[in-house]
Amino acid sequence: MINLKRVYEGYTKEDGFRVLVDRLWPRGLSKEKAHVDLWIKETAPSDKLRKWFSHEPARWPEFKKEYFKELAVTKENLKPIMKAGKKNNVTLLYAAKDGHFNNAVALKEYIMSALRRKNA
Repeated sequence: MINLKRVYEGYTKEDGFRVLVDRLWPRGLSKEKAHVDLWIKETAPSDKLRKWFSHEPARWPEFKKEYFKELAVTKENLKPIMKAGKKNNVTLLYAAKDGHFNNAVALKEYIMSALRRKNA
């Protein structure tokens, strides 16, 4: 199972394997407090795309489309997440305040779609 969680929320055992999916380390958070098992910066959207999107809900469909194109090119970086998800819970961690329109939400959708295709 793949879950989503803001990295500033506390760690719980139910989180399982915790993966930070942002390009930048979360401001003001120590590595010990974050409890991050893996940080895959390369899964984050490009700076250009991230800045263009700026968490604007109206741009969400276009953001996902462009982000999925970027992920298709770098899909090798997703293997550790998919491998861990076969055995454990995986929690994708993000720093954004917006819990509905952020790269972790889109990344989970991309991964779940890839897993469905793989199992079909």
